[in-house]
Amino acid sequence: MEQNKTSLAHGFDVEAIRRAAANLDDGAVTVGYQADREAVIAMLNDALATELLCVLRYKRHYYTVGGPGNGSLKAEFLEHAQQEQEHADRIAERIVQLNGSPNFNPATLTARSHAEYDDSEDTQAMVRADLIAERVAIESYRQMILAIGDKDPTTRQMLVEILAVEEEHADDLRDFLAP
Repeated sequence: MEQNKTSLAHGFDVEAIRRAAANLDDGAVTVGYQADREAVIAMLNDALATELLCVLRYKRHYYTVGGPGNGSLKAEFLEHAQQEQEHADRIAERIVQLNGSPNFNPATLTARSHAEYDDSEDTQAMVRADLIAERVAIESYRQMILAIGDKDPTTRQMLVEILAVEEEHADDLRDFLAP
């Protein structure tokens, strides 16, 4: 009979699995969560600030870019703004899943963001500013992924997925740079 329990458990820590049923107020965070939850939440709040600032920058560029032949760039700015908003939403949701509070405070947004806001009027300056911000985001996400390692696979997977989109954005913007 004891062998059946071991066989059914596949070598898992059955007691730890059963302890996961306790502390229901903790939601998705079980006793097996290995990362520094507060540090992950702080890191994600900075990423949230970055994504929100990127939404604002892309939206400004979308509304202010003009001139003949800039329709595809305008569409690219809008698409990127929408995708950055999706990133912000995913990050905010993950913060809540980790029993944290997403920080949407506009008064501290630019100070917490890894990227900078841009109010360029020149089309090429807009593209350059957005490409710089994407490269900053790529490096930021790469470092976050390394910092989390295997301690929080859900957050890590989300960051990997966001990183892939940021890399696509950088490639897209590079194509709009004038030679």
